[in-house]
Amino acid sequence: MAGTSSKVPIEIVSDDEMASIDVAFATAACSRVTPVAAPAIYSPASTPRIRRIGTSIESVPVRAKRGLFTCSDPDIEDIGSFVRASRKKKSREDDTLLHRFRSKRGLFVTDITKTEWCEKQMEFSLFYEEWKNHEAKPDFAFVYGGASRKSKAMKAGIDRHVQLEREVLEPVGVNVKSHEDFMALKLVNFINGVNQLMFEGLTRELPIISFDFAQGIWMVGKIDEMQMPKAKHDHNPVLVETKTRYRDTVPAESQKRNGRVQLMCYKYLWDNLVAHADRNFPSKQLFDYFELNPRRMLCKDLRTACVDSGFSALTLGDVVMCYKNMCKKLPYANDKLVLRYESQRDQSLLEEEKFAYDDGWIKNEIGICFEFWFGQREASYVNEEEQWKCGFCDFVSQCPANTAKMDDDSARLEKESTKLKKEIVALKAARYARRKRLEESVHARIEETMVRVLQEIEVIFETMKDELMETIGNYFKD
Repeated sequence: MAGTSSKVPIEIVSDDEMASIDVAFATAACSRVTPVAAPAIYSPASTPRIRRIGTSIESVPVRAKRGLFTCSDPDIEDIGSFVRASRKKKSREDDTLLHRFRSKRGLFVTDITKTEWCEKQMEFSLFYEEWKNHEAKPDFAFVYGGASRKSKAMKAGIDRHVQLEREVLEPVGVNVKSHEDFMALKLVNFINGVNQLMFEGLTRELPIISFDFAQGIWMVGKIDEMQMPKAKHDHNPVLVETKTRYRDTVPAESQKRNGRVQLMCYKYLWDNLVAHADRNFPSKQLFDYFELNPRRMLCKDLRTACVDSGFSALTLGDVVMCYKNMCKKLPYANDKLVLRYESQRDQSLLEEEKFAYDDGWIKNEIGICFEFWFGQREASYVNEEEQWKCGFCDFVSQCPANTAKMDDDSARLEKESTKLKKEIVALKAARYARRKRLEESVHARIEETMVRVLQEIEVIFETMKDELMETIGNYFKD
């Protein structure tokens, strides 16, 4: 199978993307897989290879890379900007963040994790991106003074994921012609990724588009890694997420919680696909939500890619049917989820957390996030224990929470200053009173001393007078 391209699982990338991936892989400085000029194709590797996921994760043989078909838009989470329809009249629903920023796009899993991290930061970033892209609405009355920064640590993490992706994926470029082509591309990549998972035991960067029946919206994302367990009795694929750490330290609990939310979201979406593939797969909702024509003929490159992937498809509807049939064959994802943290310095494993999926907990977390996106309440701020996050936020200078804190600090300082001034005045008054009392005491003692001295002098004078008179009297007697 390793040497036969027609049997190798194929996904989809454009030559635009391939050039940028090559740059990222060669220089370790690219921020993401970005489009360049023309489509390119990832061809399967001809030699078998063995990959080990980590010291405590079971090894999975990978006999060949799968082709990753790409076009000029490199990420599934960019699909909305590619298929965005003309704006309609504003209604009450239009005022929600979901409609304003994710209309015809679906909600990204990263939207959920960023919202869980800090809702106010999520709100700031949405409006900032709108302003930066020159799409500000008339009621957009403020401008943020600063761009979203990609730190050295973030770039290193992105480069590491590019490296991991290249270990199992080969870019195969296609030149998409329509919105329908773009959607079909992502679905074909999913089909090929699942084929690689089932036949080779491992796949990475798996795009997923799933309908949340509970909320009635589409959610999209890209699964970092899925692998089949080694145990023969276990046929449920394991979701794995790799996080890189700038410092060789264990992440804080809030960071771990955010990673758990992300992994559980992926399982939630995967299981949704599996649960509804047989009965009520939402094909119509897919076409309606993204405003796609299921009968639109696919471009030549995509039709060829489908054949190379092992199935024939002429229209988007054909691809969706294959997507649905593939989902019917899928098992539910494993309840055991794996969150790995590795060092950016030498890619050594710092910590591997295995935890169980909690359906009730993740649904509650998603529901809380939806309250924000549906405009049911204002954005909340991080709690006091997690205010250290503000030190890494690009919008801290504009954040009302920080402004309020500064106002509170100013008010506290002013209050303390007023109190100190009063204490100084009271101290001066006390010192003056003590000095006054001391002066009065000294004056009284001096006065008493002078009276006593005068009295003593008067007695002396009287005595001397008597003696003198006695002496004079004796003199005249003699």
